[in-house]
Amino acid sequence: MNILIIGKGSMGNVLAKEVEMLGYNSIISRDLQDIYLKENKKFDVIIDFSHTSNLDNIFEYSKLNKTPVVIATTGFNNLQFNKIKELTKYIPVLYSANYSMGIILLNQVSKQVSKVLKDFDIEIIEKHHKYKIDSPSGTTKMLLNSICENNEYKISNGRVGEKKRTKEEIGVHSIRGGSIVGEHEILFIGEEEIFSIKHEASSKSIFAKGAIIAAKWLIGKENKLYNMVDVLENLKIRD
Repeated sequence: MNILIIGKGSMGNVLAKEVEMLGYNSIISRDLQDIYLKENKKFDVIIDFSHTSNLDNIFEYSKLNKTPVVIATTGFNNLQFNKIKELTKYIPVLYSANYSMGIILLNQVSKQVSKVLKDFDIEIIEKHHKYKIDSPSGTTKMLLNSICENNEYKISNGRVGEKKRTKEEIGVHSIRGGSIVGEHEILFIGEEEIFSIKHEASSKSIFAKGAIIAAKWLIGKENKLYNMVDVLENLKIRD
């Protein structure tokens, strides 16, 4: 499998090492500008761990070369999400805010729990390293979207002042500091009991491994938008 990695930050470099350890081939590019010069270079799949500003380059390159894309970048606005959807007219695209298998399971479990514990108050605590820019995290937004499929909630990002908590809100608390890779905890809080679900990442390699699994799965799929739930439910990976 030949992989084009977009993004020369910490995740791009971790991904490149994981690809090498698995015996696959890869080229890493910061923003695709250098790849445009390699007209004869073909890739089986693209994995993007870069920045939202690279979306236009990814769109043009993958459309031209008919190369499936795994997008692991977060922070896209609505217009950019529409462009990702447009790209699926030409190639299969897999987008996820998180590529940890544990997080995807956490997401599925939280969706089911929210259907049962409807009378419980819901709070989410997420922790990341001090260099993370977006808040709340893309993973937290993914969890919120799943929980809110069952009921309409108002999202409260932190609390300030003397306003009483309402039944219709979900509290989101973002912590940034040190070198925390990523922690997400969902608390379902009742009158006399608390049910909590937590995932803690101790290494960035879990995200790289998940992205590689997603990339292998995506090759050969029909042109549409996929997510990691699709991968988990239909996991048949070619060697």
